[in-house]
Amino acid sequence: MDTKEQLIQGLSDAGCTMEAAEQIGSLYETGSYREMLHQMKVQRCTLIEQMHESQRKVDRMDFLIRNQEKQMK
Repeated sequence: MDTKEQLIQGLSDAGCTMEAAEQIGSLYETGSYREMLHQMKVQRCTLIEQMHESQRKVDRMDFLIRNQEKQMK
């Protein structure tokens, strides 16, 4: 597996869409390193937003569980 393929696989493993991973791989291949890093940071922000949304869902579930536990006492 060459470096571009490893990069694409790593990005995919990290949760990037295949389209985004391939775009970043192409930027790497053409030597557009600044744009590549920019796009990687954009993907990172997207992943952080997804993480925050998941945390909000967990917080909501915790709230619902606590309310049900209070009602059972």
